[in-house]
Amino acid sequence: MPSLSDRFSDGLTVVAEKVDENKYLNSLKNSFGYFLPFILVGSFASLLRSLVSSQETGLARWIPALANLDGAFTAMNFATMSFMTIPIVVLLGWQLAKRNGTPTHATAILCVAAYVTVVPQSVQALLEDGSDGGTAAGLGDGALGAQGLFIGIIWTVVITELFRWLSGIEALRIKMPDSVPPAIAQSFNSLIPVFLILTFSAVFGVLFRLGTGSYLNEWVYAVLQHPLEVIFQSSAGVILMALFSQLFWFLGIHGGLVISPIRNPLFATAIAANIAAVNAGAEPTQPLTYGFWVTFIVLGGAGGILGLTIVGALMSKQEDLRMISRIGFVPAICGISEPLVFGVPLVLNPLYAIPFIFNTGISAAIAMVAMNLGFIQANTVDVPFGVPVFINGFIGFGWQGVVVQAIILIATTLMWVPFVAIDDRRAAQESLDGESDPANQNDSKEAVPA
Repeated sequence: MPSLSDRFSDGLTVVAEKVDENKYLNSLKNSFGYFLPFILVGSFASLLRSLVSSQETGLARWIPALANLDGAFTAMNFATMSFMTIPIVVLLGWQLAKRNGTPTHATAILCVAAYVTVVPQSVQALLEDGSDGGTAAGLGDGALGAQGLFIGIIWTVVITELFRWLSGIEALRIKMPDSVPPAIAQSFNSLIPVFLILTFSAVFGVLFRLGTGSYLNEWVYAVLQHPLEVIFQSSAGVILMALFSQLFWFLGIHGGLVISPIRNPLFATAIAANIAAVNAGAEPTQPLTYGFWVTFIVLGGAGGILGLTIVGALMSKQEDLRMISRIGFVPAICGISEPLVFGVPLVLNPLYAIPFIFNTGISAAIAMVAMNLGFIQANTVDVPFGVPVFINGFIGFGWQGVVVQAIILIATTLMWVPFVAIDDRRAAQESLDGESDPANQNDSKEAVPA
């Protein structure tokens, strides 16, 4: 009968496989993967604004002409961070279209059009003198930015499935002669489904607003997105997410990829909210961002692998562990843990399970304590993955981030010490048992030439 640990491991493996096979979660993961460079650029635009064009904190204090660049950096930030929902809708619609076998370009455009029909299409206008200019046609921050992400994702899934279903109904296709170019014929085939879906979406949006008094994006943000943000931005939420991710790593499955469909939208909304708060003159309040994750939680690789390379290289009595630790040291500095995860191996290795799984939670706890004490502040710059330890801490969180990283590195390194010592004793005992084995002795004697 399988043990409890075996059943637990099998269960997590099934979860990981289901996540990877699920077309919605897999498509969402890919969509945010494609958009990640733009989020990073948007956060760096905020950094450039602070360092260069700001007349309070930047070079513009001494070179006033640089203040003219403020609009450029603001535009970069808006085009990426404050406009993120529309690209995500396009990317997700495109990804789902490939899985559904529907026209990718038509599906992506349809998803954007349908999304626009259920959000406010007007904004409050302000005149140059600050007086109320009434309403004007346009989309506001609640529809374009991070607040619209969840309803954008949900509505894209609904629309793509409707389009797949209606496109499969032969009676709704407009037949064109064979002489018509394929692109035009495909457009006419999509005409009736597109009309029906946009009519449904627009009517639903109006009826929903009449029934609830809120637009669909506003209601979803208040009921679903904001409560989730509060839960996962708490200390307990951050630590649990870190531990959950690491459990999959223990099974040899990339934990970050498994939880990314849930984690990445939260990352995106958090960094956008922090930047918006700073631009408004307030303090950033969302700790769990992509930069926070790569800087503190997976410092030196998932599971605190950098600490293992240090302990293994300096303290281990096993030649193979010393060698793999030296090889994995430089990758671990850049957050790459695979050389040791699969080289030691740490996967399904009960001897190293405790430090490998819980080091990530310890890292998260230390960083959250520093955040709650006010020693570090929620970041507005997301440093890309691969930037070496301490450099990423300084860029994202200043010298205080470097101090927190040093504390995390010390703690996670010390966690590895007793387990490496136990592994050394195990290896030494196995070596002694091997030498005393009569079969090995006979093999040695037979190998000696007469």
